[in-house]
Amino acid sequence: MTEITGRREGREPSKTRPATVKVWDPIVRLFHWTVVTACILNLFILEEGKYWHRMTGYAVAAALAIRFVWGFIGTRHARFSDFFPTPSKVMGQIFDIIDGAEQRSLGHNPLASVMMLLLMALLSATCLTGWMTTLDAFWGEKWLEQLHGTIANSIMVLAILHAAAALIESWRHKENLVWAMVTGRKRA
Repeated sequence: MTEITGRREGREPSKTRPATVKVWDPIVRLFHWTVVTACILNLFILEEGKYWHRMTGYAVAAALAIRFVWGFIGTRHARFSDFFPTPSKVMGQIFDIIDGAEQRSLGHNPLASVMMLLLMALLSATCLTGWMTTLDAFWGEKWLEQLHGTIANSIMVLAILHAAAALIESWRHKENLVWAMVTGRKRA
């Protein structure tokens, strides 16, 4: 399959598929789906504070550490420098949406960047507060357990908004963004 045409060489298909480009590398995709799976497990399936809940939290902490490093040394669209959301970029996108002139982004757009960084910060805070509840110094501290739960519930709310935004953006730009996070490819 060629990168430019999206069709096999030597064949003339009756319908040509749009060309695609590689955007999300395997580390970014693995991070994304690890976090999705872990959040579903820890918010809805696993018992709070028990062994597998904690192990899942540690897996998220490890994934965050890897993703943080990858944000500096990874592929183009994985790097924080590629999508860091300055106030002018965010406001520019908001005004473009209002004006109906928003441009499609190959990587993260400014609003998606804000969401991603906010979710990463909240995931880090959840991992930290969860780990702190296992320490003798904080054992049984209700305020810490409540803080941990509040942050986790905030992640759930933002994850729902993130998923809804991905679906809306998929519809607006006629591109399946969920599938792009599975395959790593987007329309050129």
